[in-house]
Amino acid sequence: MTAIGGMPDPTGAGLDTCTSRLETLVTTIAQVAQRAGVSTATVSRVLNGKPVRADLAQAVQRAAADLAYLPDRTARSLRRRYSDVVALILPDIENPFFTSVARGVEDVAQQAGLSVVLCNTDDEPAKEERYLSIAAGENMAGVILAPASATPRLAPLTDKQRVVVVLDRPVSAEVDQVFFDNISLGREATRRLLQRSFTRIACVTGPRRTSTAVDRAAGWRAAMEEAGWAADDALLRHVNFKVDGGRTAMRHLLDLADPPDAVLATNNLVGVGVLQKLVRTYGSTDHLGVGIIGDLPFATSPVEGLTLVPLRPRELGVQAAQLFLERLRGDVEPARRVVVADR
Repeated sequence: MTAIGGMPDPTGAGLDTCTSRLETLVTTIAQVAQRAGVSTATVSRVLNGKPVRADLAQAVQRAAADLAYLPDRTARSLRRRYSDVVALILPDIENPFFTSVARGVEDVAQQAGLSVVLCNTDDEPAKEERYLSIAAGENMAGVILAPASATPRLAPLTDKQRVVVVLDRPVSAEVDQVFFDNISLGREATRRLLQRSFTRIACVTGPRRTSTAVDRAAGWRAAMEEAGWAADDALLRHVNFKVDGGRTAMRHLLDLADPPDAVLATNNLVGVGVLQKLVRTYGSTDHLGVGIIGDLPFATSPVEGLTLVPLRPRELGVQAAQLFLERLRGDVEPARRVVVADR
């Protein structure tokens, strides 16, 4: 991960002079405002992604393009003591779910003039800690994090008043967080399978240390018990949140003396693994009921009889980035916990 933007002068000496010199080398906001026929405040609002009347925004954008205006990130970094860079730290960038999250973050960040550095932890707390340490050591604006650890080390960042927003997997830290109601998701997916007359429903979920995995399994258990059916512990499988985890869990479930008549996969890649194992064993996926929380990736044609509870990962990224920008612009309200509607 490479930091972008100059490091701040630790003494502060010569800061104003250096900033002034930098600003004389580029087109200024005042020049853009004059060409567009608007105030400098309007130019600033457009460049920072704030609401502005459409015709005024278009005039500013045309003027900026005509003058080849680019915000002088180094000068702003010197004034604020951080750069226009945000680290987006995700557990698995190969998972289409997190690809959509990243797209949502990037779309909002780009509109606000921020650059996004993408970091992949492979869902390993040690890698996460290293990236967080690097982000704290550089002059980044802050971090948007989908944590691999239940207790990520955020203090080095928050102590320096860097912005931190957590998404997808809630933590106990007092920072802004955006996530789904995962217990409700597990309950709803299980209820849909129960409505199809399945009664011995297995649950294949992620690692025990991952809150989304635990909460979705809790929703499965609650729905089973509410319907008067046993949530058999033999039918609950914790695996990695990947395709091979789904295949492994399905193999063990099919080897049981009393196998399930349906299975709930609590994420998209686990669901792919479950379906692959069924096809390899029976030649099709219709041997038992399958429910998946999330959109099915890699599918080239519909899977018959599949129960899907879709998610909105891009919206997760969008809302996390919007919270990040609000903090960056000075919001000092207490930490917020935002639950994104699943539909």
